[in-house]
Amino acid sequence: MQYLLLIYANEAAEAQVPQEQRQEVFGEWMSYTNDMKAAGAYVAGDALQPVSTATSVRLRDGERMITDGPFAETKEQLGGYYLVEAADLDGALEWAAKCPGARTGTIEVRPVMVFS
Repeated sequence: MQYLLLIYANEAAEAQVPQEQRQEVFGEWMSYTNDMKAAGAYVAGDALQPVSTATSVRLRDGERMITDGPFAETKEQLGGYYLVEAADLDGALEWAAKCPGARTGTIEVRPVMVFS
């Protein structure tokens, strides 16, 4: 079964991290990704541009409404995702717990809906 690991973090706090430490953390992310690939769990994944580049679209009464920024103001913003293959929710939760972003942010785990 496939699960989406949605990675939420505080962009403002991450921007304050010294460059040297950012390089170290980037290496942890690459290791994590390589571990998933080696285990056959990795399906896809990407980081997202900063939330300041987001545009939200809503359709109300047939009228398209476009707003700069994310849908809601929050302390943590969606920063990226991994799509993983896992036998069950417990397996997906194990990958989420290993994610470097879980130490300072939140990893939301959601099963992908399968349509037949």
